[in-house]
Amino acid sequence: MHSIAVLQARMTSTRLPGKVLRPICGIASLQLQMERVLRAETLDGVIIATTVKPTDDPVVTLASQLQIPCFRGSEDDVLSRFVGAVADTTATHIVRLTGDCPLADPAIIDRVVQSLFHSGADYASNTLERTYPIGMDVEIFNREALGRANARATRVDEREHVTLHIYRHPEDYRLLNVLAPAEQTRPDLRLTLDTVEDLRLIESIYDALYPTKPDFDLDDILALLDARPELAKINSAVPHNWVNT
Repeated sequence: MHSIAVLQARMTSTRLPGKVLRPICGIASLQLQMERVLRAETLDGVIIATTVKPTDDPVVTLASQLQIPCFRGSEDDVLSRFVGAVADTTATHIVRLTGDCPLADPAIIDRVVQSLFHSGADYASNTLERTYPIGMDVEIFNREALGRANARATRVDEREHVTLHIYRHPEDYRLLNVLAPAEQTRPDLRLTLDTVEDLRLIESIYDALYPTKPDFDLDDILALLDARPELAKINSAVPHNWVNT
């Protein structure tokens, strides 16, 4: 088994333009996310997948500074971008991550990856039935499933959302959902970066935890929010953009 994470990131965002490079504790959000992702023990490599648009040149520059491979592809056909990103790799499995999760937990990445390896499923995620907080999202699929999806997906939304074709067709793919343990089950909690309110919450979390424990995990975040419930209220009214399946 050879697993490569592909993290999709771009500068244009409807609700919070340039969010992937917004500074948090003086460090670009995407750089903080990469610090966390690279601690996952089940990943054999990470590739940042951005677009060919000049507006995404800063993403390429950051990837170069971090010495992380970067692939540039279609802005809208993200499925083809993923196919291109892994084309020259020996990856048997691809972990899909998105650049709006600066609080990503490497232990959760490992849990989802190991769950797929142990089950033999074609696709596994912790979002088919959401139990983890929003922003802890992890998907993994085998290379064959990616190839089939790329060949069969014709709808615009399926090209944009990469794995949508796979979990729309459970008759064709073996799917696995990974549930959060009881103490981490907070499906309504937003820990993703998509709005100014999200940024304020994430800044508050990093300000409280990062200086003394840079490798803080989800348990640390939940303990902080339980101790300071006013923080979770910062973005509690933000509607989440769910993908229509």
